[in-house]
Amino acid sequence: MDFTTGRPEARPLDVSWHHGSPSAKHNTDPDLQVYAYDEHTVILRQNMAVNYEAPFLYLLFGNERAVLIDTGATAEAAYLPLRRTVDELIDGWLARNPREDYRLLVVHTHAHGDHVAGDGQFADRPATELVPAGKDSAWPWFGFDADPEAVARIDLGGRVLECLATPGHHAASVTYYDPWSGFLLTGDTVYPGRLYIEDWAAFGHSIDRMIDLAERRPVTHVLGCHIEMSVRPGLDYPIRYTYQPYEAPLELTVAHLYEIRGALGATAAHGGEPRRITLPRFILWPSD
Repeated sequence: MDFTTGRPEARPLDVSWHHGSPSAKHNTDPDLQVYAYDEHTVILRQNMAVNYEAPFLYLLFGNERAVLIDTGATAEAAYLPLRRTVDELIDGWLARNPREDYRLLVVHTHAHGDHVAGDGQFADRPATELVPAGKDSAWPWFGFDADPEAVARIDLGGRVLECLATPGHHAASVTYYDPWSGFLLTGDTVYPGRLYIEDWAAFGHSIDRMIDLAERRPVTHVLGCHIEMSVRPGLDYPIRYTYQPYEAPLELTVAHLYEIRGALGATAAHGGEPRRITLPRFILWPSD
């Protein structure tokens, strides 16, 4: 496949995300929702009934290998059949695109437990490289230990992701840009919800780096790993809620990055002390 020709087309995510159930006994959704954005790009969402975090995971296919970004909030395969689901998706892709010696790479947006819990499911998988999410492991793999301002690249075989070190929410946070889909995958740094910020200055710099990349590359969607906001501007669902029937869309735009930067700038203009700031699609939330 030629992953380099043409410009990615911005189009809506044609999906209704499973948003939980009023009670566990009423839950009929699968443990892992699978949405194929296109033949080579899959978005997965964990069921809220399994874990209230309901993180999103991303599986991208290239000519030589696929990459899974994050492994979810649940370790046990009986409750989160991530390995089985990924294997089935890869088998299906290879049936349509036959080739030998196809490999899987597993990386992460950061090291919080709801993004790494399923790592163990891939520990013994053949033809698989799993990069631990901690800063002491992930950053040397990307080369960020030597140069945190570097743009690292993951070549899946013609489909080359650009990767940025974007600390602020977490010291080991990484953002991924996929030129095929135009997705900017921002983990927990930017998503429709409570943006927990442990390092205010680093977070601001990371937003600037995302904007700089977006000014150089066509971005179709800014996609994070959770939905916590409702469709009502500025109103979030409480933490640990497992039923969000009126949640905001997952997809954001580059304009939202500028909105966050503007809010950070306004804070700096008033003394720079971290404070909670409510925006229509986010709440900037200083970590305790």
